Amino acid sequence: MNNNNNNNNNNNNNNNLALFKFQNKLGYHFKHETLLLKALTHRSKGGVNNERLEFLGDGLLNGIMAMILYQQCPDASEGELTRMRASLVCGEKLAELATKFNLSDCILLGAGELKSGGVYRRSILADGLEAVIGAIYEDSDFETTKACVIAWYTEYLASPDLMRLSKDPKTQLQEYLQAKGLALPVYTVESVEGPQHNQLFTVKCLIEILGIEALGRGKSRRFAEQHAAYLAGKKINDNK
Repeated sequence: MNNNNNNNNNNNNNNNLALFKFQNKLGYHFKHETLLLKALTHRSKGGVNNERLEFLGDGLLNGIMAMILYQQCPDASEGELTRMRASLVCGEKLAELATKFNLSDCILLGAGELKSGGVYRRSILADGLEAVIGAIYEDSDFETTKACVIAWYTEYLASPDLMRLSKDPKTQLQEYLQAKGLALPVYTVESVEGPQHNQLFTVKCLIEILGIEALGRGKSRRFAEQHAAYLAGKKINDNK
C-alpha cells in the first residue's frame, strides 16, 4: 500500500514539475491551472477535452498575426499578408513551437493514442498549443495573450524568410532573373480543359537561356502561371 502511495506521489511530483517547466517556457503561469490541464487534454482521453479551447486559440492566433503583420508590413498587399500569416500559423510552425516548449511532456492522451506515439504527433502538438493560447486568454485577457504570442514568434517575425514569403512565386522568379541580368521567362497556355465554370489551365514557363521549362496547372491562367513559376524556381534551386 505504501509503495502505491509513493508511486502516486512521485507521478504527481513529476507531472507538477513538467507543468511548471512548461509554463516557464511559455512565459506565462496560470492563475487557474485547471484551464491549462483542460488545454492539454486530448479528445482521446475522453470527457472534457481541449477542442473548444483549440477553436478559440486558432481564432486568436490568426487575429493576432493579422494585427502584427498589418502593422509591421505597411506596404504589403492583402495577398502578401495572407501568405505571411499562413506561414506563421501553419501546423508545422505550431508543432515546432510546441516541441520547443516541451508540450509533449504534459499532453494528456488516451491509452490508444499513447500506444501509437501520439505524444509526438505533430498535429496533436499543434492543436494542443492552439488550445493553450485559448486557455491563456480565458485565464487573463487579450493583451496578455497577444504579448505571449508575440514573444513566442519574435524570431520568426524578424526572419528575412518571412519577407520573401510575401512575394508570389512569379515575382520571386522575375526578381531572381533580373538580379542575374537574365531574360524574363515566357509563359504560354498549353491547354484549357473542362467546362466553362470548372476549367483547368496548363501553362508552360520557359527560361530559354537556362534550358528550364515547367508546366503549371490551376483553375485560372494566373494560378497556373504561379504554379509554373514555382516549379521553375524549384528546378533552378535543384540545379544549384
